[in-house]
Amino acid sequence: MDRWIWYAIVSMVFAGATGVVAKLGLTGISAELGLAVRTSVVFLIVLATAAVIVPRSELQSLTAVNLGWLALSGALAAISWIFYYKAIHAGEVATVALIDKGSVVVAVVLAFLILKEPITAAKLVGGSLMVLGLVVVARG
Repeated sequence: MDRWIWYAIVSMVFAGATGVVAKLGLTGISAELGLAVRTSVVFLIVLATAAVIVPRSELQSLTAVNLGWLALSGALAAISWIFYYKAIHAGEVATVALIDKGSVVVAVVLAFLILKEPITAAKLVGGSLMVLGLVVVARG
């Protein structure tokens, strides 16, 4: 199995745990304060990891275009996290997480439209099953 698949599996496991752990941490506080604390920890860990792993010479490769796209990605992630935390604060983590994973379908469509990545039969079937699952969860 390719290394990137293992990375994705590890990401899936940790991402799945974050909502449950966050719900525990939101007891008695607002979703916004909880998100601020969580994001501060994320920032410190990512910054420390980059300081150790990224060669200093790579900083010279960073362009205004890189900064623009990554800033937009960060803003989109922040908006997603704000609403995710509001949702888990008020609702069930399992239901929110299932609905949130509909983002996979959005990613597949945007990757096709913007990056010209192909939508294969497997992606079409998998995405359709995810949409069907979202409908089942939303009605349940």
